[in-house]
Amino acid sequence: MSTPSPGYSITVRVATPATFTATSDVTNAVASTGAQITGVDVVESSHSGMTVDVSCNIRDRAHGEQIRETVDALEGVEVGNISDRTFLMHLGGKIESTPKVPLRNRDDLSRAYTPGVARVCQAIAKNKADARNLTIKRNTIAVVTDGSAVLGLGDIGPEAAMPVMEGKAVLFKQFAGVDAWPVALDTNDTEEIIAICKALAPAYGGINLEDISAPRCFEIESRLRDELDIPVFHDDQHGTAIVTQAALINALKVVSKDIADVRIVVSGVGAAGTAIIKLLIASGARHILAAGRNGVIERGSTHADEHRQWLAEHTNQEGFTGSLKDAVVGADIFIGVSAPDLLDEQDIKAMNPKAIVFAMANPDPEIHPEVAARHAAVVATGRSDYPNQINNVLAFPGFFRGLLDAQASDITDEMLVVAAQAIASCISHDELNPGYIIPSVFDPEVSTRVAEAITANARQYA
Repeated sequence: MSTPSPGYSITVRVATPATFTATSDVTNAVASTGAQITGVDVVESSHSGMTVDVSCNIRDRAHGEQIRETVDALEGVEVGNISDRTFLMHLGGKIESTPKVPLRNRDDLSRAYTPGVARVCQAIAKNKADARNLTIKRNTIAVVTDGSAVLGLGDIGPEAAMPVMEGKAVLFKQFAGVDAWPVALDTNDTEEIIAICKALAPAYGGINLEDISAPRCFEIESRLRDELDIPVFHDDQHGTAIVTQAALINALKVVSKDIADVRIVVSGVGAAGTAIIKLLIASGARHILAAGRNGVIERGSTHADEHRQWLAEHTNQEGFTGSLKDAVVGADIFIGVSAPDLLDEQDIKAMNPKAIVFAMANPDPEIHPEVAARHAAVVATGRSDYPNQINNVLAFPGFFRGLLDAQASDITDEMLVVAAQAIASCISHDELNPGYIIPSVFDPEVSTRVAEAITANARQYA
């Protein structure tokens, strides 16, 4: 049975008698169903009765109905409306456009719009590069998706992807002051997506590709990088890789191992898995096995997919043949970005002493973290309800902040490396332990350090 989560948060409005125990009777009834109560508020009160709002985290919709029935069964109590607090947060969307300059009189209007604006337009027409300073391009990026690979939901379409894209825009603004705007495209055609992104690029200082299915996401990102003069970042690839590498830097310190010596098994050879492996190699890893559905990709094997072909040429130097379970025997590190329940306790037990396990499939990991922790020295997941959450929000806001500040036109592998190092540096030697290898997403130092590292690196080669 799943546990209550803030993702299923409701407010139950209840009419009660005007008695001393009425509120406690209601809260006890709600708690008896297993709900986590987060707030109790008296909305109205009179000599004859009260209206009380009980806010709580629940498991699912069925749990909400169970609460209704349990509270309704109390004598003299009636449940009114049950509000889904998550849907209320999304009502009307989560972002808005606001002006940065006041329009108080005709003079302000003349400078912000006609006739004064014409002079600014003419300046940009003479030198398009001035758009980076004289328009929103200076601090704005497009969050582009086709809705084909959204979270763990799959191909749900551009309209259904919008709440995620809006959420991404909120995170950009909250953590790094970057203005971001969702661009949801009603097409899965690779050439059309590339053409649209190229057409809208003049208004943006960068493009964040989001939730586009593999292998199309590889070609879209690669082509746009080559054909645009603004940075293009595919968060499902590079954001995941950066934060994974950051966590690994600190995990290796905990177990006193060197990245050049450890044997690493990566489960999942899609967008995230391939990017993680490329960054591992760029960071000095030498012994990597990449496992897909049919087992470990063999050295020198031939694949129609160019990305699997790259993996066949750059991983598995030992010439290993076998399944994922075979591969983890004697491994130092397991990194999973694939599917739930692929490993069991005996698999982790068969790894080398002081093993590191990053089981990041969401919401259900490759192995339950509590099971992995029985034998692994360090465990991380993609979930927020366990220590060491590998969360992309640690990377992308600061990364784009640095790109925009440096007015960068491209993204290099070296930038990914320094970003990972910057995130890892937010945890000092004295703070480091098996349950704390990656900083909190609310650590204000993270975005600042990542931004500074990216800006310094970009300007070094400008």
